[in-house]
Amino acid sequence: MAKTPPKKPHLIGWREMVAFPEWDIDGIEAKVDTGARTSAIHVEDVVKLSGGRVRFHLVVSHHKPFKHIPITADLVRLSRVRPSSGIVQERYVVATTIRIGSVRRRIELSLVGRDKMLCRMLLGRKALHGVVIDPDSKYLCGAPKNRTSTRQCT
Repeated sequence: MAKTPPKKPHLIGWREMVAFPEWDIDGIEAKVDTGARTSAIHVEDVVKLSGGRVRFHLVVSHHKPFKHIPITADLVRLSRVRPSSGIVQERYVVATTIRIGSVRRRIELSLVGRDKMLCRMLLGRKALHGVVIDPDSKYLCGAPKNRTSTRQCT
């Protein structure tokens, strides 16, 4: 019986454009952060609802006026996080499917205010299984609008 060759890992840059198919959202800029365990996304107006759900406004732009998209999702858990400020925070965590180029997977997202950060999202290491990161490149899986990528996502 012939062995199946191992799958070639997907190559991504240190910054990529991601999509959330379940929420019908495309084009969120994410920074890869292998120092972060869980991914985080910029939201505002988080409200815990009955039945283990949470409602929030996903901030999809970083230019004022900010564009918000209302989302309601199942609450996976409450997490204690120590961000770069060093002050422990409690955050709501939801799960959704993410797409980076041809890679699709279900990930957990910590809901947080990232208004002072350039990227609306951090991709933590739990979301990066089977992915190889090229720290010298960005947008290997597709360039943001009005930009062109020099390489293709593999």
